[in-house]
Amino acid sequence: MDYAKTASQVIRYVGGKENIKSVAHCATRLRLQLRNNDLRDEEAISDLEGVKGVFLTQSQFQIIFGSGTVNLVCQEVQKQLGNLEAGPQEAEEKQEKGNVIQRFVKMLSDIFVPIIPAIVAGGLLMGLNNLLTSPMFHGQSLIELYPQWAGLASAINTFANAPFTFLPVLIGFSATSKFGGNAFLGAAMGMIMVHPDLLNAYSIGIADPPVWNIFGFEIAAIGYQGTVLPVLAVSWILASIEKRLHRVTPSWLDNLTTPLCSILVTSFLTFIFVGPVLREAGNLLAAGITWLYNTLGPVGGAIFGFTYAPITMTGMHHSFIAIETQLLADSARTGGSFIFSTASMNNVAQGAAVLAVLLLTKNEKMKSICSASGVSALLGITEPAMFGVTLKLKYPFYAAMAGSAAGSAYLAGTRTLAQALGAAGLPGYISMKPSDYGNFTIGLILSMGVSFALTVFFWKRFGLGAQEEVEKRSGEPAQSAALAANAAPEAAEVPAAPASGEGKTEAETETAGADLAADTGEKAPQAPTILCVPVKGEVLPVERSADEMFASKMLGDGVAINPADGLVCAPCSGVVSLVFPTRHAVGVTSDTGVEILIHIGINTVSLEGQGFEAFVAQGDRVECGDKLICADLNLIREKGLSPQTMMILPEGNGLDVTVFSSEQAEIGDKAMEVRRKDA
Repeated sequence: MDYAKTASQVIRYVGGKENIKSVAHCATRLRLQLRNNDLRDEEAISDLEGVKGVFLTQSQFQIIFGSGTVNLVCQEVQKQLGNLEAGPQEAEEKQEKGNVIQRFVKMLSDIFVPIIPAIVAGGLLMGLNNLLTSPMFHGQSLIELYPQWAGLASAINTFANAPFTFLPVLIGFSATSKFGGNAFLGAAMGMIMVHPDLLNAYSIGIADPPVWNIFGFEIAAIGYQGTVLPVLAVSWILASIEKRLHRVTPSWLDNLTTPLCSILVTSFLTFIFVGPVLREAGNLLAAGITWLYNTLGPVGGAIFGFTYAPITMTGMHHSFIAIETQLLADSARTGGSFIFSTASMNNVAQGAAVLAVLLLTKNEKMKSICSASGVSALLGITEPAMFGVTLKLKYPFYAAMAGSAAGSAYLAGTRTLAQALGAAGLPGYISMKPSDYGNFTIGLILSMGVSFALTVFFWKRFGLGAQEEVEKRSGEPAQSAALAANAAPEAAEVPAAPASGEGKTEAETETAGADLAADTGEKAPQAPTILCVPVKGEVLPVERSADEMFASKMLGDGVAINPADGLVCAPCSGVVSLVFPTRHAVGVTSDTGVEILIHIGINTVSLEGQGFEAFVAQGDRVECGDKLICADLNLIREKGLSPQTMMILPEGNGLDVTVFSSEQAEIGDKAMEVRRKDA
């Protein structure tokens, strides 16, 4: 590879020297701060020799070369640029103050991507139930016309409601894992929040909740069915408590007391403080929206429409039930409910944005998600559309918010109000007065048109198809964490090697296989390379990494580990091929020729080596279990960084990898089996 030529091409394709503010690199990526990101030519850069992918995160343009190559390319780039602000220690993404919302949206997307299948299935079933039960023909529903279908509708309604009623269980599992805790404890916490002994969240305001009297203190026993924000907060608290207890609890007590104390403390915090505070926040939000609508007219309608999707995303829209019930009960005075009208505009706007993505995307998996969730949103169920498509891609979510604002402003200006509850979306006509059908239709057209048009504009303006091209060039699109989670148990059940191979080294086993092949005339089966767990902790497929670069597998397949301590050891016998200057990354080439990169923490290159101690140097011979690096996990966390450690295989598509997930793995446990595809 001609590094000077590659560096020159990189400079040219990012807009020239004058467009580069700074250049740096970490263990695998060249990182460029550009003055104008629109001048970069991602397609041309992706075609350069050695480039595995490109990515724009916040204001930093990243080019993935892989370990051992990126430092040489960076040196050439810096040499050709001359005097330019540079610093390898600033390489990891700097989190700008203005990107809090962007990071929050990304976090939600990472949490919800694994549970998309359940939400999509529930949404489609709910849409089917709405078709069966909503009045259509002369004011009658299908089940009223055909009573024999009533049992079918009832069954479908039960199936459809389950994923949404027990949404905290799904979110608790995914979010707690994202925050570095035990996913199964997160699921258990979600179950506690929707326990049938609690007052159903949908019944707040129409029934008195039961209370627990504990030492004279009364705690309301209210459930959190269908909520999002409370369970997110609870999952973060649970993970934080669990990780703290792991650090301070003796190992012989850890497995017994840490889960118990984590659940007990988090449960009381949930029902005493976290839940009531967030529920009251929802009530205040509902009161504020009512004031906005009644006082500001179309402007208030636009504001409510614009914010309805984020409100739905948090689950606070459940607070509107009490207000909407009062509005409809007193419709002679109020005229009806503006909340239903706004919800309809929001839902069809989300559906239109998803349909636009369906037409624009070349990703077959995304197309299948769009086709299902888009129809679901138009029929009134937006969670699959939001969490599966628009929120994940961000800009379609913004387009849908704008579309919802446009339609809601028009309905507010014309005082188009619902007369009953129903399916908010295209079936919403059944809840409107016939005299308002015209205005309702115009509102739907405005919402869908603005949302669709802006999605197309954003797609072309911000190059939302670029990530698909990266995945296509990398040869293996990122799988959902849900699929990885399902695959892990299967890997754990791989049968042990036959007795004839027990007690032998890999080399002895391979030699025996070769001898057998010579006798039979068949090609000897390749002995797999066994990679052991390098650091004690929870082992996950790399798809579940909190770092989107690693999770997308653009840097290679592997595992992500939520470490219990900071000692990192060699996963196999071999030679140290790389020790990054800041000691946050180390490479090992196994005796079988497999390249391994261990990256300690996310964004930890910014620590400039602080908190990292290296026990080896490049070229050293190591045996499996030898100490490589020791990291100060407390320091990493104090700096606001994640200590999650990735062990990846930069060779990429030439390898067949089997991952062995584990909740509590020890150093030396099996982490991966690796075979070469061409062997």
